[in-house]
Amino acid sequence: MRPFRHLIPLLAALLPLGLPPFSGPVLASDHLDTPTVIADPRADIGDLYAWMSPDGRQLNLVMTIVGHSLSDRLDYTFHIDSAHRFGKPGNASGRSMDLTCRFPGLQQADCRLGGIDRVQGDASSTEGLWGEHHRVRLYAGLRDDPFFNNVRGTRQAYQVAEAALARGVAKDKAGCPAFDAATSAEILDKWRHTDGGPAKNLLAGWTPMAIVASVDVDAVNQGGPLLAVWAATAGAKGQVDRAGRPLTGNALLGQLRSDEEGDRWKEAYNAATPADGARFEAEIARGLAYYDSFDGQCGNQWLADARASPARRYHRLAATLADDRLWVNSATGICTQMFAVELAALSDERALRSDCGGRTLTYDASNIYRSFLVNGTAAGVADGLTRDEHPPSNTIFPFLVAPKVPPS
Repeated sequence: MRPFRHLIPLLAALLPLGLPPFSGPVLASDHLDTPTVIADPRADIGDLYAWMSPDGRQLNLVMTIVGHSLSDRLDYTFHIDSAHRFGKPGNASGRSMDLTCRFPGLQQADCRLGGIDRVQGDASSTEGLWGEHHRVRLYAGLRDDPFFNNVRGTRQAYQVAEAALARGVAKDKAGCPAFDAATSAEILDKWRHTDGGPAKNLLAGWTPMAIVASVDVDAVNQGGPLLAVWAATAGAKGQVDRAGRPLTGNALLGQLRSDEEGDRWKEAYNAATPADGARFEAEIARGLAYYDSFDGQCGNQWLADARASPARRYHRLAATLADDRLWVNSATGICTQMFAVELAALSDERALRSDCGGRTLTYDASNIYRSFLVNGTAAGVADGLTRDEHPPSNTIFPFLVAPKVPPS
């Protein structure tokens, strides 16, 4: 199993930017993860961000696309579900609203927010293109994606774990490997470094296409203040790719399986919707058991149930992640904690009830996500990086930094 195999084409795109050579592919939130999206990077969603403006009036949305252009044959959609309570798709009290964009020509956008507003024209100005009824502000163009990742260190950490498994490390009945203290320490140490030295961000300078929107929140929260956001690309043959929370598809599907098996899982996942999540719960639970082992303690992962039967230990978190949407509390403009909505609902962390959660551009997303999977908290498992080299803004439209122009 080679967890980064699918991202070789992205590495090829990065090398002209002057980034160091690397013997394996790279890992971003959801970049180039299946043969179908590799075939057309314009259909491949790199990252999804969703968060509230400080005044609580706008839902800010960003979808980055790995390709350096947008296709006139694809729909790019932000799906926004709203409800009064955290839960699964199809909540009877909830409603859904889509912001769907097409790009019929160079720099030309045609986006519809349900039947509420329509944006048409050149969306390349950083001032933003407003909809006919001023409910949507839109930008589309090349920007710096602020997702940062120590890919080499992550890959080397995986290699330590895989080598230990190859030597015959036992797994408990829930599938969690029993790594000894030395192996666990080596895994976490490799994760914090790049080739034994300071951590380096292989995605530094990566500037994909970005679709950026600010939407009046009262246009999308008719079903309740909790918004669940996911993004998708679709063509004539159906949905090509989707993204919700960072890393779920890449990190948890197909772990320790053959490349062919991993491809099948991810292709099925990308073609599905959050409502189909139950199909993927068992496979996600398998990946969760793998991550739970990295600190040498099985069962301390967030939402792991030590009292359940081994087959159910990871069920609660697997079910939560299989419903792969970014949850945003639109009742507040304070956004400080990724997973805030989930933590407030599932762990009764009452202080987070007034946090918007979602995913801002400045959350340390990969480290937060991995820490929850490894030690059950929002910190403690780090890849040695804490911020992007080109800090974005969570408040100034279009939020993402312009590409750095190399000297002539």
